[in-house]
Amino acid sequence: MKMTPPLLNGQALINGSRIATGIHGAGTPLVLVHGTPAHSIIWRELVPLFVRAGFQVHLYDLLGYGASERPVHADTSVAAQAGILLALLDHWQLPRTHLFGHDIGGAIALRLAFGHAPRLHGLTLADIPSYDSWPSPTWKAMRDEYARHALQAHDAHRSAMVRQLKMAVFRKERMCDDTLERYLAPLCGVVGQPSFYQHQVAHYNACYTMDFAEQLPRLDLPVQILWGVEDAWQPVAYARRLQRDIPGAAVHLYEQAGHFLMEDVPQPVAAQVIAFIQNLERS
Repeated sequence: MKMTPPLLNGQALINGSRIATGIHGAGTPLVLVHGTPAHSIIWRELVPLFVRAGFQVHLYDLLGYGASERPVHADTSVAAQAGILLALLDHWQLPRTHLFGHDIGGAIALRLAFGHAPRLHGLTLADIPSYDSWPSPTWKAMRDEYARHALQAHDAHRSAMVRQLKMAVFRKERMCDDTLERYLAPLCGVVGQPSFYQHQVAHYNACYTMDFAEQLPRLDLPVQILWGVEDAWQPVAYARRLQRDIPGAAVHLYEQAGHFLMEDVPQPVAAQVIAFIQNLERS
């Protein structure tokens, strides 16, 4: 039986903190930046497709997420994560790369692009928080009382995470059994539960995206926007607003897909990213 190689097969020390990383394939560099409540597992079906298309795929778990370090006093906001991403590009010796950011990973990617656009060939954004779109109502209550939620009974927390993860997909059967457990593992337990609220939920703050209306029209970079029509957290109207504000941006909408596009429609998403990058490489 052929074993599937682990997504994360390395690590980097960035600003004194350990970041779990992965590199797969050879060829055109592509960096993947996940969102919340997720970690690198969300890319598991896309990475082999990208490798077969001739890309060298770089991915990692954000600081405070997944298999990366959970420092008690670390800043894990969107702004701080953008600085970590820039440092990772240097660590990977990538003077320029394609970038694919999902959820807050897209907001992180944009914050990097605002100050370092020459480091990017092109940018794919999928179901990202933007402007005043977040936190969504189901997350706002947790954000406003994140310290109390961090101390709730483990069973209550687990039930809340199951509910939220199932809300992230249109195809509910995609978020069950082993897949669901793999998503839950870093979010639960004596370390995972308080870390989730401290490193993720506490930083669900639109202050990191409220300047998009001012910043995006100045963005000189090829951008495509992918969005699930059934996204329960980020309405499609925000995809259209991003398209209006980003010069030359294209939008691709996916029916019967929710916030976690890579779970609901992995192959169409991968195909669109591959086509976008290959077109840029030919031009």
